Amino acid sequence: MEIHSWQRIGNQIFVISDASAWWLGDWLIYGQEYYPDRYKTAIAKTSLDYQTLRNYAWVARKFSAARRREKLSFQHHAEVASLSETEQEIWLTRAEQWKWSRNELRRRIRSGIAASDSGSMSTQVRLTLISHKRDQWQKAAEDEGKDLLDWIVNTLDEASEARSSHGA
Repeated sequence: MEIHSWQRIGNQIFVISDASAWWLGDWLIYGQEYYPDRYKTAIAKTSLDYQTLRNYAWVARKFSAARRREKLSFQHHAEVASLSETEQEIWLTRAEQWKWSRNELRRRIRSGIAASDSGSMSTQVRLTLISHKRDQWQKAAEDEGKDLLDWIVNTLDEASEARSSHGA
């Protein structure tokens, strides 16, 4: 067998495997309405474990057929399933546009790094505040007529500019 034939067959097997996760998830969702023992039956018929089947159904429930990206795998969708629909769309669009693997998508979501349309990088920062600090910062933001996020960004920008102007 020539290499291109072997590669084509591997790709076809992957497409079938990826589609079967969607099919099983949709099958389980359908069964939810009509068959109370659907997971017991599904385990017996597929030899897959309960958690795998639950994951298939959960992801399928998060993405109607119209929202599923043909160019991305089921696993890409699973990576973003816990996010809001808006965030799902943003991350799936980026993954499709930049041809990210599932692992690359996972890495970028976890680090909050995304390639923007201009090719530059943006970083998402998560900040956990002690309640008294949050209250203190909120009051300072309100005193300046800003929302908390704008105040934080402005304060960081000012600190960075002051540092740069002092040659640090």
